[in-house]
Amino acid sequence: MSYTVATLLGVAGAVLADLFVLRTRLLLRPVFWATYPIIVFFQLISNGILTGRGIVRYAPDEIIGWRLAYAPVEDLLFGFALVLLTLAVWVRLGRAGVQRTPAAGEGSPLLRLVDRKRSDRQAPPPLEREG
Repeated sequence: MSYTVATLLGVAGAVLADLFVLRTRLLLRPVFWATYPIIVFFQLISNGILTGRGIVRYAPDEIIGWRLAYAPVEDLLFGFALVLLTLAVWVRLGRAGVQRTPAAGEGSPLLRLVDRKRSDRQAPPPLEREG
């Protein structure tokens, strides 16, 4: 199976999962399309470095051959499928109420310090006793 076919199947699967299986419908939201270019920008930088320097190479008969910043278009499509599916699962689990707060340990020392300072500010002053 060529990388192109695998990528197209991945995109189709992610789109179907978003729209019909998980029903998050991220593809229909303007916020998804407004923020996705940020991801593409950094994807182009990393793919450009990896493929432009020859760290990652593709067999010419396994890809279409179109490139953007040294990266095959298949990489961009595969990244799209990966991001879409990850976000769709994340949104779906959030809607289901899965682990709204961390449960493994107490968190970092910095977060404990911030929480302690926040609770100190919100606590009413102690009552003075006469006597």
